[in-house]
Amino acid sequence: MPHLTSPDKAQPIAPAKPSAELDTPLRAEATLDYLEELTAMLESPSSSPALESTLPPGFRLTVVIPVFNEVRTIEQVIQRVMALPLEKELIVVDDGSTDGTHKVLARCEKLGEGIHVVVKPTNEGKGAALRTAFRRATGDVVVVQDADLEYDPQDILPLLQPIVAGEADVVYGSRFLGEVPQDRSWLHRMGNRLLTLASNATTGLSLTDMETCYKVFRREVLQTVEIEQNRFGFEPEVTAKLARRKYRICERPIRYSARGYAEGKKIGWRDLFNALYCILRYGRRD
Repeated sequence: MPHLTSPDKAQPIAPAKPSAELDTPLRAEATLDYLEELTAMLESPSSSPALESTLPPGFRLTVVIPVFNEVRTIEQVIQRVMALPLEKELIVVDDGSTDGTHKVLARCEKLGEGIHVVVKPTNEGKGAALRTAFRRATGDVVVVQDADLEYDPQDILPLLQPIVAGEADVVYGSRFLGEVPQDRSWLHRMGNRLLTLASNATTGLSLTDMETCYKVFRREVLQTVEIEQNRFGFEPEVTAKLARRKYRICERPIRYSARGYAEGKKIGWRDLFNALYCILRYGRRD
């Protein structure tokens, strides 16, 4: 399996101290330019070959999807992921669904090679499902994809570029960079803002969206981080542990289509307080 290399050295990218240029939010002008390029890239019929040509020979992506009771959306998400124009494996962990999701996944597993489904007998939470998936990942880069339709898998492609170019070890897809649609709930927006600011205060990072689903890692990075949290505490935990190990983290803007609790959203007040606890527990203390 090939290593991702920097442009100037034929050596694996080593963990490095976070760069202020990388983990500081993009300037407004640069962000708007990037969003225009992203939109043009995704709308252009010729964009796929150009993206594939930037990947090193033998590059493979692992997409991990934790899923719990998403019978209405999971098949469409899997189809969108499998349509990405690069070599990939998809690891779906059914976290004890009770709504028939497992039957849909059994059908989806036959859609093509590289789709692997793990069914857990009981629901343990997002962090536990990701821990299971990460242990099975074999790709050069690993990305987390939600099982609903809030995040569009096409946005994964530009998120790979900083890692492939040797500019970052980890990339977060930010919902709060640029003029993109946001969550309709001001409570969710304020909660995300509060948690991100608290996380930044303890990690020394300058993120705009610590709670984002889209987190992209070099696989070697994940192998150095042990995930302890079983639920949504995964987000602040992994961010703090990456910062403590001085990995290079950057953000890129993504699109976002929020859904409400009536549509299946599962994050609640208990998760907010648990996230604050995790920020204090895992945050940098030096």
